[in-house]
Amino acid sequence: MSTDAPDRTVRTRPGGRTARVRSAVYRAVGELVDGGRGATMTIPQIAEQAGVNPTTVYRRWGTVDALLGEVAVFVLTREEHIPDRGRLHDDLLEWGDAMAIDIDKPDRRAHLRAMISARDGVVELCPCWEFRRRQVEVMVGRARDRGEGTPTVDQVLDHVVAPLYGKSVFGLAIDRAFGASLVDDVMRMAAA
Repeated sequence: MSTDAPDRTVRTRPGGRTARVRSAVYRAVGELVDGGRGATMTIPQIAEQAGVNPTTVYRRWGTVDALLGEVAVFVLTREEHIPDRGRLHDDLLEWGDAMAIDIDKPDRRAHLRAMISARDGVVELCPCWEFRRRQVEVMVGRARDRGEGTPTVDQVLDHVVAPLYGKSVFGLAIDRAFGASLVDDVMRMAAA
């Protein structure tokens, strides 16, 4: 048997080129959004900031709006802990606090605004909203299994999530008392 045969071992690159490009582009979009250029950025600017060819960005995302939407969803839907404190009221308080703290950060607020801008005229489901829906479904489902009276998932979304996101988009302060009042209101709906 000859030892001169070529080495045919497949070598994989950790993360690969696609992951590196995505990471660089996401970072570039974040820097541009954080720098106040979310509404005016172009694909060539994003590509330059990311150190990639504009053709790569066009081929992968097509438009700035599609890219903005994807990056915002990525930033705003990072996996987070879903509390399980034994009572839905307590779970919603902890969850609402964590969400409010996260979306009240200037960079998160900028991404939320960019996502809203990118979704102008888009009427299908929003990945951020669906991410929050899945979290609420878990908490409400556990509470029902414990025999608690619960608001509906839509009530929690409409009366806790929407006001928090709304305040964030408009740059209004979000404090614990506001979040707690939203949770108290939605829990009263469960008793009605």
